[in-house]
Amino acid sequence: MAKIDESRPFLPVSIAVLTVSDTRTPADDKSGDTLADRIRGAGHDVAARAIVRDDIAAIAAQLRTWIADPAIDVVISTGGTGVTGRDVTPEAFQGVYEKEIPGFGELFRMLSYEKVGTSTIQSRATAGVAGGTYLFALPGSPSACRDAWDGILQYQLDNRHRPCNLVELMPRLTEHLKPAGA
Repeated sequence: MAKIDESRPFLPVSIAVLTVSDTRTPADDKSGDTLADRIRGAGHDVAARAIVRDDIAAIAAQLRTWIADPAIDVVISTGGTGVTGRDVTPEAFQGVYEKEIPGFGELFRMLSYEKVGTSTIQSRATAGVAGGTYLFALPGSPSACRDAWDGILQYQLDNRHRPCNLVELMPRLTEHLKPAGA
């Protein structure tokens, strides 16, 4: 069973929070607030926050800005992962991924099934990597954000998590971009 190895020092990561919505403002962004609170509570840094409209180009542009920022290790978004016409977050994310992490969406839906039953099929939560930055797209409810953080991300973004975690892989995420022999 997985566990936290307390003998290892904790390494905080810098995480940007992106809310995808046509209606949310900083004053009523409950899902973004939920993520930011959990990120800080775990000892990580909220490096940036933004709200962008449900538009593939706008979402992708914000992702690319943060991917290019060496101070940001991870982007977690909330919103736009459903199946309606305005839900385009997965398409935007897939347009910037170098590699998808399919297990994230699968595990999220498994955890979500325990709470919402078959309604979990309406979530297109997704994750991947681009430019050495991890990208996670979550549904837009505070409950979904709590489920994803508490059930998956708090562990995979903790370098002390055993038997393995995403943090310890960070130095190797861009090795394909380096010239051979460098």
